[in-house]
Amino acid sequence: MPYQPTSRPTITVPPREWELLVRLPGRVLVAATSAQPDNARHTVAEGLAGIEAIAAGRASPSQLVRDVVAAVYAEQLADDAPTAEEFTDRPGGIARVLAECRAATRTLAATVSRADADAYRRWLIDIAVTVCAAARTGGLFGLGGDRISTSEARFLDDLSQALTL
Repeated sequence: MPYQPTSRPTITVPPREWELLVRLPGRVLVAATSAQPDNARHTVAEGLAGIEAIAAGRASPSQLVRDVVAAVYAEQLADDAPTAEEFTDRPGGIARVLAECRAATRTLAATVSRADADAYRRWLIDIAVTVCAAARTGGLFGLGGDRISTSEARFLDDLSQALTL
């Protein structure tokens, strides 16, 4: 489904790239929960926090982010929608998500306004920070003073770099 802004038709994202932009928030959530091995209770808390962070995109000033959130929820309601799953190979899964983030950054630079691209990238980082801070299992202080582990801090740094133009 190509990106078709609801308020003003000023940009077009090809279908394959649109699919990446829609899939990426959930993939970032899974990668963030995988950054630090946790017990089931912490992983559930991280997952719920990530879902809330994705939903928070509905309030974004960016039409692109709001459209992606709407598409995420529309896909979840579809009968054939794939479900998120944990990585069987944590380092490999995280590396794939970071590669997808780099691809999305290139797509955004080529197809949307700088403001929409910045808002989308900030939103993905917010999702990851929210997830990493949810379990509060680590010894480092992250954004907002929440405790995060060294591996979570490394993931957040890697994610930020992957989303940099």
